[in-house]
Amino acid sequence: MAQKISLDDWQQQLGRRDSSTDTASNSNLVYSTESGSIAKPKAAEQGGTAYPDGAVRLRREKKGRGGKTVLTISGIAKSAAELAEICAGLKKKCACGGAVKDGIIEIQADKRQLIEQHLSQLGFNVKWAGG
Repeated sequence: MAQKISLDDWQQQLGRRDSSTDTASNSNLVYSTESGSIAKPKAAEQGGTAYPDGAVRLRREKKGRGGKTVLTISGIAKSAAELAEICAGLKKKCACGGAVKDGIIEIQADKRQLIEQHLSQLGFNVKWAGG
């Protein structure tokens, strides 16, 4: 007759770790019956990266945005907090919405001249990119 062993002993015999460390290593785990909902670690906000020529790119985009025009500003090598501050100033200047996503500032208006003037006043070399 076979000897009965506990689940923990059986997992140790198979070379598995205990269940409390398995939940931390499994990135696809959403819910555990032992501890409830599993909170995923938040990624740190990233700042912008500069282009080799040092210029800031101002690009008008419509594709994939439901026909809405958005200006994206990339190439500003600042921290996430400084990018948010620049974005807030641009939103006030243009009287529109906007956000910072993955180190790129998005402004929800087609006011390229106004944004270019504001960025030039802040000391950035601005180039228009795209259409």
